[in-house]
Amino acid sequence: MRYITRWITLIVFLFTFALSADPVSADVGPKPSMEFTFVQGFKGEPLQITSGVLLQCEEADCRDAKPLPERGPQRFTCEAMQCSALAYGFSDYNQLEITFSDGITRKSNIFPKGQFNSKYKVTIREQDLLVVEQFNPFDIMALPWFCLGFACITVILIITLIIMIVRRSKKKS
Repeated sequence: MRYITRWITLIVFLFTFALSADPVSADVGPKPSMEFTFVQGFKGEPLQITSGVLLQCEEADCRDAKPLPERGPQRFTCEAMQCSALAYGFSDYNQLEITFSDGITRKSNIFPKGQFNSKYKVTIREQDLLVVEQFNPFDIMALPWFCLGFACITVILIITLIIMIVRRSKKKS
């Protein structure tokens, strides 16, 4: 029985060690993101986005605004009626500056970075843009559920391994 206990302890130790090892890597893990969906808030010819910039600000009035720099996967891109941003980290305050097919460049209100994966609804008005965050409860809950599932699978595997070892030792006796 001591022999089995030592093997189980060794296997659990090695399994725990393998899970806790933190390999060094340059660019891993999820990065915060922003998704913007545009809707036209006035009557007239439907507009499309021709170009856009996401301004990053440290001050609440955005007088220190700078475009989000493009570095590796970090970037801001736009299509016909939506834009998205992926970054290593966003500033406390943000503002959109979008040029549309009517030739007008519209600026948005200043908005804070919300959730890790934020979704925003942007209303196109005649002279400006209105950005409103769309709350996503699953963004907050996804990581804990993932961790719980991983923990359950790990426990099931360890229990199965212990049962197999115990059965084999009884067959040998």
